[in-house]
Amino acid sequence: MPRNILPTRLAATAALLLVAGALSIPTAAATDAARATDATRPTGANEARSAALGDAYVLTVSTNPAKTDYGNRKVDVTGTVTKADGTPAPNIPVTLREVVRFTTWNPWGDPIDPHYYEPRDLAKPVSDANGKFTLRDVEIDHVSGSSLLNVERDVQITAQFDEDGDPDTPQDGYFADTTVYADAKPSSLSYKVNKTKVKAGDILTVQGKVTLPRGVDPGGTEVFLQTYWESQYHVKTTAEADGFFVLSVRVSRGDEAFSLRTAPRDLYVRGAEQKLPVTNTSVPRS
Repeated sequence: MPRNILPTRLAATAALLLVAGALSIPTAAATDAARATDATRPTGANEARSAALGDAYVLTVSTNPAKTDYGNRKVDVTGTVTKADGTPAPNIPVTLREVVRFTTWNPWGDPIDPHYYEPRDLAKPVSDANGKFTLRDVEIDHVSGSSLLNVERDVQITAQFDEDGDPDTPQDGYFADTTVYADAKPSSLSYKVNKTKVKAGDILTVQGKVTLPRGVDPGGTEVFLQTYWESQYHVKTTAEADGFFVLSVRVSRGDEAFSLRTAPRDLYVRGAEQKLPVTNTSVPRS
């Protein structure tokens, strides 16, 4: 599942890199806010702005609404470009992107970027006489066809422009971002295993079924079988049109973390996870 890894945001304007495809990571405070529970999330507009001491411009971007769901996936993206004194900045081209984010698999606790990113260009509106720009009916969704394993529900909307159009001079670049929460429907997972006690060399077979919300086709849902804690999964398959699947794996001596995970193809359907009641008698005991 190769994805673009975007650079970490630097401090102040040095962070505002405009290299094609490059985007920034939200601050810790923004990340914490983005992970708020559904109950505390606003359902109206949300806005983020870029401003730093000495900047010639201030860029803002917002969406309305701030939350989407299975049946309502579109938002209006609006924003403003103003000069440092607050007066409107007309005729400024602003690049808008949607960024779907994924949690990085990192069981070792390494100091790496905690996210993967899939950006896509939306449009490049130009600010009007009042410094405003608008892009209506933006569909907040996952369109690349890659796996949705570890997808996050806070989809980022970014806005950026560069005064001279040269990405090699980031000191005159401006960036703002905000997030839209994609509220997903739950799914479920049932299974049975051919044995609950295994040893090295045994074949463990898992049969099961994924159940998605009514009206959603379970066919193509990815199913992952983990056997060892350092690996996110050992083998994977996709569910048939009726939701059924079969996975088999040869057990190794160190396998001791047996779990199933699913990843439906729709951003608005959550995956499910089940820890399997399987014990490997070959695991060395401390």
